Amino acid sequence: MMSEITVDGKLTLKKGASSKILMKYMDPATEILLHRTRAACDAIMVGSNTIRIDNSFLTVRHVEGKSPLRVIPSSMADIPPDAHVLEPGAPTVVAVCARAPQERVEAIRRRGVHVLVSGEERVHLPLLMEQLYDQFSIRTMMIEGGPTLNWHMLHFRLVDEIRLIHLPFIVGGADTPSLVGGMHIEDESEMIRLTLKNHYLCGTNLVTEYQVCYSPGGDGHAGASGR
Repeated sequence: MMSEITVDGKLTLKKGASSKILMKYMDPATEILLHRTRAACDAIMVGSNTIRIDNSFLTVRHVEGKSPLRVIPSSMADIPPDAHVLEPGAPTVVAVCARAPQERVEAIRRRGVHVLVSGEERVHLPLLMEQLYDQFSIRTMMIEGGPTLNWHMLHFRLVDEIRLIHLPFIVGGADTPSLVGGMHIEDESEMIRLTLKNHYLCGTNLVTEYQVCYSPGGDGHAGASGR
């Protein structure tokens, strides 16, 4: 998992705002690091809401290297027809559930995009990871998701490492998206613990790298790499 983040843990200026507004303040060296990380991974994943707001390309552009497989979980196949991920800049997989409207699924397939059915009522991320492993030989994945996708990937123990690019701003806002949403815990025993692996300056930005340390038991299972 990799993300830019403000001092107060926010991903954007406000709810519904594009993360590109903050990303333009990243040091050029940090932008190169982001694209180098993409090039080192087999796949990159973002949620469909990120696609709707940011309309990201999710390709490698600032360094030499092959663009990773773009993976978009979207239970109801709700991908805008003008989305850049439907263009031929890199291969794309859209994961849907069995009840996704067939006309949307067929419209996506006509764009040359792979569609995986990865659950009955909604996309089941552990199943999707198994499909990507078996059908596309995905061994390393970079997650550039928003708070909802990030939470579900952590909930199912599908994240091994977290790399954060710290931006020297405070945004505020009770409903401004933060790195992880959806998580409600009852006590400290449910916290997901991290071990700091590395920290360094990349240009003018502080970068921190963590290993995710899951407690024994609980839901989900580890094994797929999220980076």
